[in-house]
This record gives sequence, C-alpha cells and structure tokens, in this order.
Amino acid sequence: MDQLGSVLTDIGPVVVAFSGGADSAFLAWVATDVLGPGRAQCTTAVSPSLAGDELDGCRSLAEAWGLEWSTVATDELDRLAYVANGPDRCAHCKAALMDVLRPQAEALGGTVVLGVNLDDLGDHRPGQAAAAGSGARFPLVEARFTKAMVRQASRRLGLVTWDKPAGACLASRIPYGVAVTVGALGSVQRAEAALRELGLRQVRVRHHGDVARVEVDPIELDEAFRLRQEVAGAVRSAGYAYVALDLDGFRSGSLNEVLG
Repeated sequence: MDQLGSVLTDIGPVVVAFSGGADSAFLAWVATDVLGPGRAQCTTAVSPSLAGDELDGCRSLAEAWGLEWSTVATDELDRLAYVANGPDRCAHCKAALMDVLRPQAEALGGTVVLGVNLDDLGDHRPGQAAAAGSGARFPLVEARFTKAMVRQASRRLGLVTWDKPAGACLASRIPYGVAVTVGALGSVQRAEAALRELGLRQVRVRHHGDVARVEVDPIELDEAFRLRQEVAGAVRSAGYAYVALDLDGFRSGSLNEVLG
C-alpha cells in the first residue's frame, strides 16, 4: 500500500479510468484517499460495450466512497477497425478511451491512470500498449501489484469489490473476425445478466452466431449442469438458438487461444 501511495503521489493529479471492477475500484479508492477528490477524478466510459449493471455499480461505488465521478461517452463503435474486430480490437478501444480521458487529464494538469496489474501483462492485450503510447500510466504495475494482492488489500480496506468476479468489456465475448454490433453486445449482456440471476457469479457468454458458449467458474460447473434447463432457457431468452456449456470453465481471454 505504501508503495502504491508513493507512486500515485509521484504521478500527481490523476484521472482514473473507472470501470467498477476490482482493479479500477481499488485504484480509484486509493487515489482518492492519497491525493484527495480534487486531484483524483474517476471517469466511467459509457458505450454499448459496457453492461448497464456495471454502470449502475460504478455510480453506487462513487456515491458510497465519495469519489469525484463522471461519465463520458466513447465512440469505438464508430471506428471501422474496432467493429472489424481483429486481434488489435482492444487497441482501437483504448484509443477511443484515451481520446476522451486525455483532455480531462490535461485540464487537471494530470495523467490518465488505468487499473492494470502485473497479471494482466501476460495476456494478449494490445490496448495496454495503445494506452501507454497515449500517455497513460499503470500505478498497480509500477507498485508491483498482482491480482491477488489487489484483492487482499481491498479486503483489508473493507471494499465490497474485493471478491468481485473478473470482468471485461462485452466485446471480448465476440470471436476475432466477427463484427462487433450493438445487437451482439445486447444479446451477450442479456444472457449474462440472466445467468447471474440464477446465482452463477463468474460467467462469460461467448458469442458464436446462433450459438452461445457459456463459461462459468470451474467450481460452479456442477451447479450450472444441475440448472442446465434454466441455463438454456435464460440464454435462449437473450436470442440464442443453441446453448453450449464449456467444460473447461471460465478462463480470462479464452478467445485469444486461437492466436497461438
């Protein structure tokens, strides 16, 4: 914690890209605590790739923690390279994010910071390079925080996000080469929300056209199979014709497996 505080103090005023996940929430809380609300602004980017309940969660956390919070619309779906959904999709998403956050940081005389931790560096995440190239910094990486350390520190601080399941933008559910559309994002959002209502916590609905490939935490596989009829009905209600339960269970970035 002391090291993270030192990193943030060195960076100075910050605009935190606040998605409401465990990492960005922890960073937002610590930045506000260390720098003060006037020097730590937390901004949530709003677009069809952000689930509605995630936006509601950001709002609730901001109110409960006294964050200086705002929302801003991003235009990634207006960018043809993003919609084309190549392996560099995340780079175009982060470019859109930085286009709206960088002016906020400049007005503050500060820096955009993202909740990237050490574990994130091992996956295929071109968005990180794009953000860094646009001037963003990753305080959790600089302070040598892993995901487990973020959760442990959050728990000690009493943050409700300490055990929040890993999240990612809805576009990460669509295989590379398949166009990102509002319709596909909406189907994924509705299906995942319906599965959480069944009590499943860590879920991903991978969008394969008419087929939804459902990933749940391996410890929830037995429960998902027990509820297979309810699971199938919930996912079909979101517009899918077929529902498949992935026996490997949830793993972050599973659609990157095709990249070798």
